[in-house]
Amino acid sequence: MRIFLASLALAFLMSTFLVDAQSAHSFPDAAQLGKMAGQFAPTPLDVDVSHLSPGDRGALLKLIQAGRVIDDIFLQQLWSGNEVLYRKLQQDHTPIGRARLSVFSIYKSPWSDLDAHRAFMPGVPPRKPLGANFYPEDMTREEFEHWTNALSPNQTAAAKSFFTVIRRGGDKQLTTVPYYDAYKSDLDRAAQLLREAASVTQNGSLKRFLETRAAAFLSDDYYESDLAWMDLDAPIDITIGPYETYNDELFGYKASFEAYVCLKDDAETAKLQGFSSHLQEVENALPIDPGYRNPKLGATMPIHVVNEILSAGDGNHGVQTAAFNLPNDARVIQQKGSKKVMLKNVQHAKFDTNLVPISRVVLPVSARDDLSFDWFFTHILAHELSHGIGPHEITVNGRHSSVRLELKDLYSTIEEAKADVTGLFMLQLFFDRGILPGGEANERKLYATFLASSFRTLRFGITEAHGRGMALQFNYFLDHGAFVERPDGTFEVDYRKVKQAVRDLTHDLMTIEAQGDYRSAKRMLDELGVMRPAMKKTLDRLSGIPVDICPVFVTADELTRDSQ
Repeated sequence: MRIFLASLALAFLMSTFLVDAQSAHSFPDAAQLGKMAGQFAPTPLDVDVSHLSPGDRGALLKLIQAGRVIDDIFLQQLWSGNEVLYRKLQQDHTPIGRARLSVFSIYKSPWSDLDAHRAFMPGVPPRKPLGANFYPEDMTREEFEHWTNALSPNQTAAAKSFFTVIRRGGDKQLTTVPYYDAYKSDLDRAAQLLREAASVTQNGSLKRFLETRAAAFLSDDYYESDLAWMDLDAPIDITIGPYETYNDELFGYKASFEAYVCLKDDAETAKLQGFSSHLQEVENALPIDPGYRNPKLGATMPIHVVNEILSAGDGNHGVQTAAFNLPNDARVIQQKGSKKVMLKNVQHAKFDTNLVPISRVVLPVSARDDLSFDWFFTHILAHELSHGIGPHEITVNGRHSSVRLELKDLYSTIEEAKADVTGLFMLQLFFDRGILPGGEANERKLYATFLASSFRTLRFGITEAHGRGMALQFNYFLDHGAFVERPDGTFEVDYRKVKQAVRDLTHDLMTIEAQGDYRSAKRMLDELGVMRPAMKKTLDRLSGIPVDICPVFVTADELTRDSQ
């Protein structure tokens, strides 16, 4: 999971000029495309690598090169026509061609994530296919389900696997193709680069991860390399492979390739290690039926604070990831837990570039001093930790299943909302029990910062899992009086009501997950995961503020140039 991407009916109309253009059956011109690109503020990521050993420095270069290969794979995963279109745009040196390439480079596709996946150029489908390029574009949910119902259990598992694509054979019937066949040439290149990096590093845990992940690229068996990733303890913190399923908006089954090449911040990491030791305490206090609680969580959950040198593939697609919680394999989570990775330089950039100016619009003057990077950072950590607690493997009508399989296309949105609100519940519990320094001042900073950050997330659009999940939360808190709209259009926290509202919403979302209740999830999202007028009016007032950052990989580019 990450704090960065489910289909729905209501479009989030981020840019008035684009809405007008599309309604007139035209597309944005170069100036309008410039405004679209301007929603993402260019942000240099410059990381000091001078302390790395010569071997690790050599490994770092190979990993940056491997990350570029992941970009190539992700282009194929997002849309079947992406590669040809990308080459065409690179060869178009007209003003409109350069402008389209600029926006394409942000979204890795011809569709705007901030505008309900609408096309911003002609000659492509008007909206991103719900199944991306994981399934045939003409395949329906009903066809897939009818097909899988006739398969053997093993064949059905393969069809629903994270690591297969669905194609049509010569007879037009659906068939399953493993990733290692679908992306063979690119995975061969990536695996070779990982092996080359492993050959020069002196760090044993990094060497083991890279060797096992290289083997996984050629077999689709990621179990051993996920275990090795959990044990990774090296100056270079690398995450690379197929992980998140946000781009599969049909079922949420298929994993997109992504990469994060980072350096570990040992001092900041050391500050946070105590958090995971209290997770069983949080689990035992969850406001749900005790039968839904896990009496024995898996292994402890390591937390790594890192600074990003390069992100690639789904990791550098539209809105940037601030943190993530992996792996997603339940076997690994049971054995070793999951790892929380906090991208501190990315979070700082988002806070300074996006959240500070947003707070000046949405918070009353009396609350603006409560905005806090420390509590922004800490809630993101609590969000990621919350993915690891609550229901995961469940029993539905006597059969073993999982929350992900039962909630299908709604899973990512419900899970992101659950992690957000449970993160608030967790931190309040830590305040109340003296695990974190509480008191009125810190509580005010936590909730005021979360309120302001709600609008930062809402601007991602409610076609995106985090944005729609935030709409659900924000509307719930408004309906229950925890957030209050003031006559001047700003919003404030009602501290008499917010704690109970957090408990109640945590209960509701976790109960839906524990029961695998698709109908209740859909009903809740239909009612609350929407753009209400007050919310839309406030978002319109933020139009001059960048929606997110667009990273410029200064260090990665310098290392690449120096090697040539």
